Amino acid sequence: MKLYIAEKPSLGRAIADVLPKPHKKQDGFIELGNGDCVTWCIGHLLEQAEPEDYDERYKKWLIQDLPIVPSEWKFKAKPKTKKQLATVKRLIKKASILVHAGDPDREGQLLVDEVIQEAKLSKTKKATVERVLISDLNPSAVKKALSQTKLNADFVPLSVSALARARADWLYGMNLTRAYTLAGQKAGIQGVLSVGRVQTPVLGLVVRRDEEIEHFVSKPFYEVTAVIRKVNGEQFDAKWVPSDACLPYMDEEKRVLVKSLAENVAGRIKDKPADLTALDQIPKKQNPPLPYNLSSLQIDANKRYAMSAKQVIDICQALYEKHKLITYPRSDNRYLPNDHYAERNDILAAILNNQGEEKQHIENADPNIKSKCWNDKKVEAHHAIIPTKKNLKTAQLGHQEQQVYGLICRQYLAQFYPPYEYSQTKAQLKIAGGMFVAKADTVINLGFKVLFKSNKKEQDEKKQLPQLNVGEPLHCIDGLVKEKHTQPPQFYTEATLLSAMTGIARYVKNGDIKKVLKETDGLGTEATRAGIIELLFKRRFLAREGKSIKSTDLGRGLINTIPVDLSLPDRTALWESQLTNIAQKAASYNQFMLPLQNELAELVDLSQTLNTEPLKGIKTASSFKRKGNYRKTGRRSTNKGKSK
Repeated sequence: MKLYIAEKPSLGRAIADVLPKPHKKQDGFIELGNGDCVTWCIGHLLEQAEPEDYDERYKKWLIQDLPIVPSEWKFKAKPKTKKQLATVKRLIKKASILVHAGDPDREGQLLVDEVIQEAKLSKTKKATVERVLISDLNPSAVKKALSQTKLNADFVPLSVSALARARADWLYGMNLTRAYTLAGQKAGIQGVLSVGRVQTPVLGLVVRRDEEIEHFVSKPFYEVTAVIRKVNGEQFDAKWVPSDACLPYMDEEKRVLVKSLAENVAGRIKDKPADLTALDQIPKKQNPPLPYNLSSLQIDANKRYAMSAKQVIDICQALYEKHKLITYPRSDNRYLPNDHYAERNDILAAILNNQGEEKQHIENADPNIKSKCWNDKKVEAHHAIIPTKKNLKTAQLGHQEQQVYGLICRQYLAQFYPPYEYSQTKAQLKIAGGMFVAKADTVINLGFKVLFKSNKKEQDEKKQLPQLNVGEPLHCIDGLVKEKHTQPPQFYTEATLLSAMTGIARYVKNGDIKKVLKETDGLGTEATRAGIIELLFKRRFLAREGKSIKSTDLGRGLINTIPVDLSLPDRTALWESQLTNIAQKAASYNQFMLPLQNELAELVDLSQTLNTEPLKGIKTASSFKRKGNYRKTGRRSTNKGKSK
């Protein structure tokens, strides 16, 4: 008997639908017409044991017990899914061939692997386990994936990477949460002060931004604009570029801070000839944006529809599992396999049928265009999130589902539009010895930007330069001084916080670390970022004010109490780099785990000598539950694959 083990029931049903009939629906599995079976997990069927499962004394939080580092790690059945675990294990033992059908990422790999491990298979049987990678639940895609199975043994490093992350999260989160909660009690904090390898640096980003805004002092600065007239009466503006002689009167961003200097320049250039010394006209092209990965989709949905990251992943999950209108949504990749190009006409027809984009835009697309998104070398476990070939029979989507589906369709459709073409013009002028510059972009072809209405509006509003020639007579008819004020940074929104998490390298000062981080996915993963942000709200470290995300007194107090290193992105983002190395066989489990264990003891000791003054006087709810409150692993726990 061949047994297919899916990550969740929806995938199990999709697999069964393309396999021999008639089917017999049993309790927790489907028996196929040829005697094979399809079963499923329901998220993680196993969870890591709690500290008290290792030793009863750990029920009480005591500093002398820390750090807790298990010598042998234990898993235990999750209470709600014990029955399904028993069913899967029983079928595994009966089966002669196993097919691992977890989602195509490291968490999906571990999720099924840990159940197979729990069943205690022989080495011989374990070596024959097959792996199938399914990212589209439509029958044709599932059937194609089932015909391309690989050996599960080839994916062991991916599973080891996920296991290392989960155990490191447990060690780091559990030990430091206990240590800093006990430290917080000295300052009168009643609740749990949770610390996590991703959540704490994310909180640190928000706290530091809020404090920067709070302490910001606006300063005036001055710009000089020359109003230039041609012989034929046409006018345009040119902006003064201060020389090095003006540096003592400017800030680090080369903004003039002395009003009298700006007024002097404006007075000197009025009613003076202007000499056009250089004119550069550079043709430019901008290619369509790549199809979405999850973070880029969440960012756009927040900007356009004010949706939270969690709302977007929940909607995507429904579009993927229930409606089968999009491919696997928890993707970190923005490229597509070359063989997907052959499906473009069917997908475009489905977009038209499902009203995913305006009819005119679909009809104007050119299916013969092949953008740079089709690239086998750039595709790993996942590919970009795109529409499927599925045609809805009736309008079955809710309003928000239609909005998210529309964004995904538009991004895919853009791949069949030409680049945006424009000419970038830069004119340099000398007036009364000073340098002035005028810039403008002239649109040649809107290309893919016709799909993005806001961009089209921006193009219509852009200033244009008249026709110019070097050496032609020009005259400065006026010099204008404009007073501006330096602006504080903006409070984070869900979109900008997600963007910060994905582009975390720009917040790092160390050049070597910055270089490493540019090659990784940033803070957290595509699948866990939404859950991390929601967790910080749940733990009352962050609060929403309209679209803005702000830190609470408790959040600030925690960040200003713990060692600075714990709230910086450097360490946690480097973890992701090391975990990627494990997945790619470039590093081992022990190379990652042993240094972490050594560091934990130092951090626990440090927690007892901290200045807890920032936490004093903060009112906290005493209703936080201790059990499990330290842990944030992003492990899947529901049949929708949501973050825990």
